[in-house]
Amino acid sequence: MRILGLDYGSRTVGVAISDPLLVTAQGVEIIRRDKENHLRKTLARIEEIIHEYGDVEEIVVGYPKNMNNTIGDRAVKSEEFAQTLERRCGLPVKLWDERLTTVAAHRSMEETGIKGRDRKEYVDEIAAMFILQGYLDSRSNDRTE
Repeated sequence: MRILGLDYGSRTVGVAISDPLLVTAQGVEIIRRDKENHLRKTLARIEEIIHEYGDVEEIVVGYPKNMNNTIGDRAVKSEEFAQTLERRCGLPVKLWDERLTTVAAHRSMEETGIKGRDRKEYVDEIAAMFILQGYLDSRSNDRTE
């Protein structure tokens, strides 16, 4: 079994996948699109990734709540994307609080020496890894308690 992690943005979707033991998240790619609401190719690519790995049984989508825990426009769009994805792929889709994952992704790249200009190329994929890893860690903690 694997879990797919997605960082859904207005023009990109960062993609990460768990290992079969559900311990670690690895980056896969960034899916780019020209316009925010042009999702057909994005959804088709996500389906291709699911079929490439073969044993994906769940999807986690980052849920960008505001820092005061309210739901803003981006979070509503993530909810709508998650619903569309669940209908299209037939897999359960969970929303996972992603506050500060982009900040953590930038910090991680800074620490590894990736220059500011190059960070934009990777930030969504790394944010997807942080989202998925947080979810995997939470599942692991729930099982040990």
